[in-house]
Amino acid sequence: MTKLLTIHPENPQQRLIDQVVKELQSGGVIVYPTDSGYALGTGLGNKNGLEKIRQIRSLSKRHDFTLMMRDLSHIGEYAKLDNNAFRLLKKILPGAYTFILEGTRDVPKRLLHEKKKTIGLRVSNHGVVQAILDTLNEPIMSVSLILTGHEFYDIDDVRDAVGNKVDMIIDGGYCPPEPTTVISLVNGNVEIIRQGAGDTSLLE
Repeated sequence: MTKLLTIHPENPQQRLIDQVVKELQSGGVIVYPTDSGYALGTGLGNKNGLEKIRQIRSLSKRHDFTLMMRDLSHIGEYAKLDNNAFRLLKKILPGAYTFILEGTRDVPKRLLHEKKKTIGLRVSNHGVVQAILDTLNEPIMSVSLILTGHEFYDIDDVRDAVGNKVDMIIDGGYCPPEPTTVISLVNGNVEIIRQGAGDTSLLE
């Protein structure tokens, strides 16, 4: 039975955040709101959760999973980046961006792009995301909730599409489904892979 929690987007109730964290720590897959639409997430070491997300989204092993991080303080544990890349991330995050970077040896191989060995990284400014990560104290493995033939504006849309396929759905109110801007910083080059919600003029 899928649990549904209604959490205030700006003042998240800690007792509800604790329930989300417990679900992630016990191997659950959640749908949660971000600053650029709903996302699917599971715990960092959860191999079964990762496969479940792949099945829901029909993803190949070449799809970059994203690490949803609280801030940039531990980014060096998961991604290789030079000073210029770090300055750029610091300048425009948090926000509606996904950065593609070369993963470090500490990142589980199943999370990395099969050939390129890259990983996506996000720092969201959504209150619910920040509260979950503050309590969880490690990143969430995540991908955007995108399904052919569905648009996700509110929680009813989410329940109709994936209600029986996930363990918990978080209702954080209206959540417009505009995907992140995806930017590759591999090999020191800045390349816009997908224009989305994030303002690319900040890259200049």
